[in-house]
Amino acid sequence: MNILITGCNGQLGNEMQLLEDKYPQHRFYNTDVNELDITNQLAVADFINRNAIDGIVNCAAYTAVDKAESNQKLCTALNTEAPAYLAMEIEKRGGWLIQISTDYVFNGKSFVPYTETDTPCPDSVYGSTKLAGELGVSKFCKRTMIIRTAWLYSTFGNNFVKTMLRLGREKEQLGVVFDQIGTPTYARDLAVAIMAVIEQGIKPGVYNFSNEGVCSWYDFTKAIHRIAGISTCKVRPLHTAEYPTPAVRPHYSVLDKTKIKNEYGLDIPYWEESLADCIEKLLNNN
Repeated sequence: MNILITGCNGQLGNEMQLLEDKYPQHRFYNTDVNELDITNQLAVADFINRNAIDGIVNCAAYTAVDKAESNQKLCTALNTEAPAYLAMEIEKRGGWLIQISTDYVFNGKSFVPYTETDTPCPDSVYGSTKLAGELGVSKFCKRTMIIRTAWLYSTFGNNFVKTMLRLGREKEQLGVVFDQIGTPTYARDLAVAIMAVIEQGIKPGVYNFSNEGVCSWYDFTKAIHRIAGISTCKVRPLHTAEYPTPAVRPHYSVLDKTKIKNEYGLDIPYWEESLADCIEKLLNNN
């Protein structure tokens, strides 16, 4: 197949590229804004037709959650309009689309893991535009698979793990919220799952994917420092109210992954095991 990967310079896009050599039967077209402006429908149509694209993995998104509150226009263009253009144009070729979405489609007021059938109720511009993106791709492309994920990190780009490693080395004390609960997701594990989905065949619908287990951002930080051997920084638990942000974060956004595990036979790693793998790679790279 000819497969278009959008957002190839991001965390997930970079991880996807690392796996491509294992799938020589496919041809991958890795693009970011310089190669393809997905907010331009004519450019999308031209690229898909010129390269005879069979399927798309849309890793591109506006993910600056707080900035989105004051930059709704760009956030909507990338998270809502662009996925719809991709869906419309790949549908004309009878192709498929994997759309990456987010736990932010929920307000986080639940106390049990969210399933794919729970009613979305976003509390932020980011969450609202991603939900609208889900609805658009489902409407315009019959062979659409939506994968909701959460707390993404990797060895690429800027992310929470890298920030906590840096601050842990720079500061004697650090405050991190303990009352927001979710599951970290290693982008490499998500990329592996996406490739497994492509190989087994797209089964349209909404699916959840994160690593196994649960923690708070405070627990996550403590694990990052412990695994990296950082012992000089004291980490304090904070209430969300002590760390106000422009965008409302879900207090509880654990995702139930039963559906994707059953449909595709995935064996998903525990979050601390994947975190250790990522930190080892980061330390070796440095």
